[in-house]
Amino acid sequence: MNTYLIGVDSGSQSTKVYIYDQDGNVICGASEPLKPMMSRKPGYVEHPGDDLWDSLKVVLKKLMHEFKGDPKEIVGLGICSIRCCRVFMDKDGALAEPIMSWMDVRAYETYIDDAKIAYTGSTSGYLTFRLTGEIKDTVANAYDWQFPTDLDTWEWSKEEAHFNKFNIPREKLFDLQLPGTVLGYVTSQAAVETGLPVGLPIVATANDKAVEALGSGLIESNVGLVSLGTYITSMVFGDKNIKNSSNFFTNLSNLPYKYLYESGGIRRGMWLISWYKSIIGEEYAKKAQSEGFMVEDYLAKEAELLLPGSDGLFTIPDWLAPATQLYRKGVMIGFDERHTRGHIYRSLLEGIALTLKNSYDAMCQELESKPTKIIVSGGGSNSDLYMQMIADIYGVRTVRNVVNGAASLGAAISVAVATGFYIDYETAVRKMIKQRDEFTPNMANHDAYNKINAVYRKLPNLLENALKEMYETLK
Repeated sequence: MNTYLIGVDSGSQSTKVYIYDQDGNVICGASEPLKPMMSRKPGYVEHPGDDLWDSLKVVLKKLMHEFKGDPKEIVGLGICSIRCCRVFMDKDGALAEPIMSWMDVRAYETYIDDAKIAYTGSTSGYLTFRLTGEIKDTVANAYDWQFPTDLDTWEWSKEEAHFNKFNIPREKLFDLQLPGTVLGYVTSQAAVETGLPVGLPIVATANDKAVEALGSGLIESNVGLVSLGTYITSMVFGDKNIKNSSNFFTNLSNLPYKYLYESGGIRRGMWLISWYKSIIGEEYAKKAQSEGFMVEDYLAKEAELLLPGSDGLFTIPDWLAPATQLYRKGVMIGFDERHTRGHIYRSLLEGIALTLKNSYDAMCQELESKPTKIIVSGGGSNSDLYMQMIADIYGVRTVRNVVNGAASLGAAISVAVATGFYIDYETAVRKMIKQRDEFTPNMANHDAYNKINAVYRKLPNLLENALKEMYETLK
């Protein structure tokens, strides 16, 4: 008898859902884009309407229509959603306010109580309620800078002073469960709206980066992960809640009572490539298409002919400034008459990789860790050029998996554990994750990038005062 598992990846730009078999093979999938974010005031970034739930309903109906197997053989659905958002619900479970994005400054401010708000929590808790009617959520999406979470016990804090500083009444918080447990079951109403079978188990996962880490196979301390998404970061795995660190923060893993150490990241990371493609020009895009290429592959053909350093064209990938440092801007510096579209494309990729490498090195140095392998996940890992570039910059072997949309696979792995199909996460990872290929660093290029980075890493500080003055002049 076949066994099927559904993994939901509810992100900032789209909702993606896949059905996997017990060996981690993709059976079918569907996606639905989200609407553009709203911004009523500077620093406010909200999801319009009920967009997360509406998109999930649409994509699940697409998925179930596409699925040709027996729905009775689907054993559960793992729900992974965006971290660091804030959701307010009324007594009936409907949204009392628009969902605050992780980019919204208010998502990190002290809660202000309001009689119309019956519950406050994360996006995963909200979507769980819409599917099951339960006021339950994974503890691994309740960050201790937004909620009174105890990262040692994986529960709401029992220290009165710590709990009270968040100003959230206990009755307005969700009940917390560990990743890999069943939160509830699909209601008859949700079944009508989504096409899912009534009574299907809904399984707790973690925050989206932790679920992606699990779906990438990051369960050992001697391996690093580079996550190439809208938000780009790097992670290593561990078993201690390290507090007061300088160059990383401690994140709850999708494995209960295990942790991820996460470096500083890049906001709007791989979005930069989408942005560049959008301004490259219709004529160029048509030319690429006429020769059977996607635009990024056509650009890669030009970029791969160039040496490390893009002939002196450097990019600082700061296209989305934090709300507390609005002066920060992206910078491209070093233009001369040699530079082409391919130079710009390569410089964007190098800027992202070098910026992240510097954060990764600082984290690993503080952890006294030297990972010998890097896993790369996310859409950017589809590029052979970028995989080799990352191997050359980091100087270690770099691998990508067959499934690089790792968040949905991590959610499906959680289902496999919660329903008892696999005895533990380690077994499920071994059975369900398959490596696609591996890239060995070109050490001559690695040496060249080390020399380039000795200059590159100084640029943000050198440019900071000029950017501050420019911001004050133009605002």
